[in-house]
Amino acid sequence: MNRLTLQPAARFSQMRRVQARQRVRMLAILGAILLAGVMLTLTLGQSFTPLTTVLRILGGAEVPGAGFTVRELRLPRAVISILTGACFGLGGIAFQTMLRNPLASPDIIGISTGASTGAVFAIVVFSMSGPAVSVVAIVAGLGVALLIYMLSWRQGVTGGRLILIGIGLAAMLQSVTAYLLMRAPSWTLQEALRWITGSVNGAQLDQALPLLIALLLFGGLLLSRSRDLETLRMGDDIAAGLGVRLATTRITIVISAVALVAFATAVSGPIAFVAFLSGPIASRLMAHRGSLLIPSALVGALLVLLGDYAGQFLLPARYPVGIVTGVLGAPYLVYLILRDNKSRGTL
Repeated sequence: MNRLTLQPAARFSQMRRVQARQRVRMLAILGAILLAGVMLTLTLGQSFTPLTTVLRILGGAEVPGAGFTVRELRLPRAVISILTGACFGLGGIAFQTMLRNPLASPDIIGISTGASTGAVFAIVVFSMSGPAVSVVAIVAGLGVALLIYMLSWRQGVTGGRLILIGIGLAAMLQSVTAYLLMRAPSWTLQEALRWITGSVNGAQLDQALPLLIALLLFGGLLLSRSRDLETLRMGDDIAAGLGVRLATTRITIVISAVALVAFATAVSGPIAFVAFLSGPIASRLMAHRGSLLIPSALVGALLVLLGDYAGQFLLPARYPVGIVTGVLGAPYLVYLILRDNKSRGTL
């Protein structure tokens, strides 16, 4: 009798171990692809730099010509791409999981748009530049997120209401941005445009430290709530019954996710659809094995890193990374809308 009782438990335990091994294997594959992508961007551009030379430069050696190209041009671009992509990926999957809707992404519901509108306003109206613009972008992103949350509150926040309010507010903010660009003098127009398309052009290593701190702090907060976040997939009632403190968990997730997206937008602008795509791609790769936070961060980093490389060297003309990711994300957004309309009749 005991043997019969233990067999299902043993099979379940074995299945969990198999899933854990598969998860570790997929994370290792994503990490290896990301490392290969970094090596590609550091070695191959308009000119080729051998990997051994790149490693020597990264080790501190002075190599005439190649040293400047790798250390000052390629390395900052790769580092900022990885950090911004990871921030967007984490912020996107946190919202999508909490609200149980793939459309509930910060770049769909207006948070990224709010940050970029704030930055354009600071540049055009107050003639700000540099770190001051980034601070305004972060504050604007947080403010728009708070406004969306308050407008969506009606004895709680539902995903559908928040998404619709966010999309409407994003459209209003885009109109404000378009008006500001029409009024912008020619010497500020180029800088302002970066905050619309999303780009890592002109990336510098000193921009990496605030991003890294934000990623460690707010990403760590999200990871500390990963179990509660996964439990929210089953619905608020079940999550509350399993001991999840809904209000505290939601506030922590919202603040952390919005901060990650705001800091990333403050450095690179609103790189389109990275937050939107990272979670669904990670979900398919991991086959729903465990938390999607780390896989989404890796996928987001890959999307920005390889999207920027493709925009610079694999297309007929040079395009900002936001254009490349926008081309990838727009068809998936249309697919989601068509699928939802077909299955439920409404968005």
